[in-house]
Amino acid sequence: MAPPQATAEDTSAQEAADGYFSALAPAKHVLLTTFKWGRTPASSPVRMVVHGDRACFQAWSRSPASKRLRHNNWVQVAPCTALGLYRYGPWLDATARPLAGEEAGQAARELADQYPGRPGRWTSLAHRLRGARPVHYELQPCGQAGA
Repeated sequence: MAPPQATAEDTSAQEAADGYFSALAPAKHVLLTTFKWGRTPASSPVRMVVHGDRACFQAWSRSPASKRLRHNNWVQVAPCTALGLYRYGPWLDATARPLAGEEAGQAARELADQYPGRPGRWTSLAHRLRGARPVHYELQPCGQAGA
């Protein structure tokens, strides 16, 4: 009898369990800490998709986090609650890289698959009316991204 074949879902779950960001994989929300000019930390909760040593998240182009990431790509992430009030895991150092083109589209699809109905239609409309657009970022461990 042949062994059962691994499905794509099993493979991605195994990658997430083995990678640098494995502590973030089971969390629904992640506390993303970016740093201001004077190295003052500023945190906000985001939803994230984890695949081994890669993690992707979305921010709006006019959000404070996105503006800080334009000047400093070093971030720290940890699992948290939806409001970011309680951090319950280890801090992981990473670097954020903005995605463009097909990479951004793939990240958007992965986020939409993992979190259906997110962001809400009204939230998205409100951001777009203010002139913001979604920006997708990829997180990599600090040693791999050249930080």
